[in-house]
Amino acid sequence: MAASEDLFLLQPEHFSGVARMFPLPNLVLFPHVLQPLHIFEPRYRALVEDAMATDRLIAMALLEPGWEPDYEGRPPVCDTACLGRITTAQRLDDGRYNILLAGLKRVRIVSELSPNKLFREAQVELCDDFYPAGGAVQRPLAQRRLVEAFRKSVPNVPEAREQLDQLLAGDVCLGTLTDILAYTIDLDLEVKQRLLAEQNVDRRAALLLDQIERAEASPAMAAGRGKDFPPGFSSN
Repeated sequence: MAASEDLFLLQPEHFSGVARMFPLPNLVLFPHVLQPLHIFEPRYRALVEDAMATDRLIAMALLEPGWEPDYEGRPPVCDTACLGRITTAQRLDDGRYNILLAGLKRVRIVSELSPNKLFREAQVELCDDFYPAGGAVQRPLAQRRLVEAFRKSVPNVPEAREQLDQLLAGDVCLGTLTDILAYTIDLDLEVKQRLLAEQNVDRRAALLLDQIERAEASPAMAAGRGKDFPPGFSSN
C-alpha cells in the first residue's frame, strides 16, 4: 500500500460517536484501504461539505436487500459499517465532488438519529479486531496461505503484480491483510459484508481463504477475478 499508515489512524477520544452515513448498494469499505468516490447526489454533496468543515469522517454502510423502492428515503442498512476519513476532496464546477476516503475502523450502528439534515446520521460504536489467544501459533501459516491464494487470483499483468508486491511487502498483521484482500478481491457483496462484520481475525481469515479457494474452483468466478486491481472509482 503506497499510502502512509498515518492516514488510517483514528484517535477514539476525538470521535463523537455520531457518524454521517453514506449508504450504497454496491460497495463494502474496509479499514486500511483507500476508496475513490464520485459524489453527485445533493444529499451526499451536503454530507461531504459537512464532513470537510469538521472531522472529515463518513461511515460507509451497505444497504440491505430490497432497498430499491425507498432509495431516496431511509432504507435499512447493515449493522456493521466502516468509518472512513476524507483525505482529499476536489469540488467540481457543478458542485459535484471527487473524494478519496481512507477506511479507518469498523463500527456497529447502534441507532439512527432523527432526520434533521439532508443526509442520514447514526450513533455508532467503534469495533476492534479480536485475536483469540489460542490462534497465535497458526496465524503465520494462515497469513502465508492467504498471500499465496491471493497471488494466484491476480492476473499476470506486470502493473498489477507490482502493486501487489508493494501491497504485501510491508509487515502487516493478519487483520490488516484480511481487510486489504477482502476489499480488493471480487467477492459477492454478502460475503464482503460478512467479512466486515467479523471481528474475530482468525475466523475472518478462514472465511476469506475459503471464499478465495471456492472462487478459484469456479471457472466463471475465476474469469472475473482481479480484473480491476486495485478497485477504481465508485459513484453514489
